[in-house]
Formats: sequence, structure tokens, C-alpha cells
Amino acid sequence: MKKRITIFVLAVITVGMFVSCSTTEGNIATTANGDSDILYIQEQGNFSAGGTVVTSEGTYDPMQPWVVPQGGQTRHGDHADVLYQIPVDANDHPMVFLHGYGQSRRSWQMTADGREGFSDIFLREGHSVYLVDQPGRGEAGQVTGAGQIPATPDDQTWFTQFRIGLWPEFNEGVQFPQDAESLDQFFRMMVPDTGTTAERNATVTAMSEIFDRLDGGILFTHSASGMTGWQTAIANEKVEAVVAIEPGGFAFPLDPDSDPAQSYGRVSMDEFMKLTRIPIIVYYGDYIPAEETDVPSQEFWRRSLASARQWAELVNSYGGDVTVVHLPEIGILGNTHFIMSDLNNQIVAKHINEWLIEKDLK
Repeated sequence: MKKRITIFVLAVITVGMFVSCSTTEGNIATTANGDSDILYIQEQGNFSAGGTVVTSEGTYDPMQPWVVPQGGQTRHGDHADVLYQIPVDANDHPMVFLHGYGQSRRSWQMTADGREGFSDIFLREGHSVYLVDQPGRGEAGQVTGAGQIPATPDDQTWFTQFRIGLWPEFNEGVQFPQDAESLDQFFRMMVPDTGTTAERNATVTAMSEIFDRLDGGILFTHSASGMTGWQTAIANEKVEAVVAIEPGGFAFPLDPDSDPAQSYGRVSMDEFMKLTRIPIIVYYGDYIPAEETDVPSQEFWRRSLASARQWAELVNSYGGDVTVVHLPEIGILGNTHFIMSDLNNQIVAKHINEWLIEKDLK
């Protein structure tokens, strides 16, 4: 099947009809033939990574109706689902994109108002892209542990927590489309978490398997997947670099005298030192106060940014290479928690691209 897909796409390329759906002003690069609105894909497909198999007790009888519960059956679950696209003349630095909480790989693909997301932007730069639905999310929703999916209305909570504004008001100058249709599309990008803690821990195993398959690449994380990203980079030396978009946590070394119950996210010193071997860049957007505030959604991100700076200083003190970029401080204003899909995502991508060139990752 993979061979058939490849031959078909190459045939389409021959007649020049494989077209991306938008032509955004300010694209940071053109395709191989110089057309900024045509994106040529050499190969694309899907695969699963990681996962477990469980078997029920009993014997399966194939003569029974399918509605009759039976034992002796297997269930494949707890895996990641990966969509990949390889452009014509791809470079040697593929990118692996891991989404955050309540999201799927869609958050990297397209914006709420229909513009190109980071995956297409960096495809145009010659990078192969691998978009991951982590275990228990999106197209990787099959799990082996039972759970419940709450249906509590929470759109306004995320609008506020993601710093789009203080509902119902948008932040002044926010780089988020303010029309009703785009907001509706944004809310509909949220996906339930069908997994348990065990399945979420399986994400690191799946991510490591992906990097083994690629034999190296650049890891992008967002929000809650930030900690998973550090753990993946620790587990697999084939991670060449990490681009972290507002990570929700950092891998500080474990204090030997601390209470293990209070040490979530802590790693051993040997594990921590593995993060000093690769270049890392961490991005934070706008509307994060410099001083303590009684607005919980803003105070959360103030502490997160402070933690990022503390962590970067510590990693760098051991010979690491971590850069923390607070976008307003370099004149890029109005960004929400979803930097990769804000109205100025091309500008942010250009900054990342320049960093990749500096680190010889192009």
C-alpha cells in the first residue's frame, strides 16, 4: 500500500496539481520550483507507534453473533497514531510534532481561520513532518484501560486559560481571529482524553519508537506535552533538538532529600545531563504579567515563564544550550498560548527557522 501511495503522488507531482489550500502573505520560503502556493509532497501516510496488547480470558467462538460478549480476544491499544508527509527534496532533519492537552495533531496542521499551520510552513522549508496523536487522543483513541469521558461545558475556561482574553472580551491586540466562525472552529478542535495515566505514560515509549524509525529529528512540543518532550529527549539520543511552545513543565533534577510523592517531573541527575547535549528553544507568548497577579489564568503563565528561565539557567550552567524567547520582548506582540496558529504564525516560524539555521539543522 505504501508503494502505491508513493507512485500515485509522484504522478500527481508530474502534472503539477498537488496544491496546498492557501497562499499566505509572508511565507518564509517557496517550493522547489519557486511557486509559493504549491506544495509538492513525495510521500505521505500513517503508522502506529508503541502500544500494548491485552488478551481476555476464555475461548473465542467465531460462530457466535458479534453482539455476544466473548473471551479469548485481544485488544490493541495505548499506541500513538502518526500522520507523515515527506516533501520533494526533503532535508535530513525531519520534524516530529506532539500536541498538548485537549488537542490532537490538528493543532499543528491548520489554524482556526483556515490558514496553514506549522506543519505546512515547515514542509515548505524542506522538512519532513510527522504529526502525532498521542495515546488516548484523536485517531489514537483506542486504549486498554477503562475510563470515563466527562461532558462538562468548558469552552470559556479554555478561552481564558489560553490567554485569548478574559471571556467574553478578547485581549487587546490579540493575534487570534475574532470572528464567530473561527472561534467556533477553535472550540471544535478540542478532543476528549480517553486514556488513563498509564496510557499517557506510554507516549514517551511511542515517541522514542518514532525517533528510532526516523533515525533522528527535531521535536516540537506544546503545552502539556512539554514534559513528555523532555522525557523523550532523555530516553532517545536521536532527538536532535527541541522546540517547546509554552511547555507546561520542566525536567528539573531530583533533590535526593525530597518527598517522592512531591517529585512529579523530576529526573535523576544523569537524566538531566542528557538535556545538555542538544539545542533547545522555548517560546512564550503575550499577556503574561511581569508581577504577581490575582488573575489565575495570568498568574499560572507568569510562574511558568519564571520556571522556564530558572530551568534554562540551570541547564546552561551545566554546559547546555537553552534559549527562552518571550515574544513581546523581541517585538512580536499579541500571541496566545497557541503561538503556532496565531495570526502571526509565519513570523514566529521565521524566527524558529533562523534558529535552526544557526544550529545547523537545515
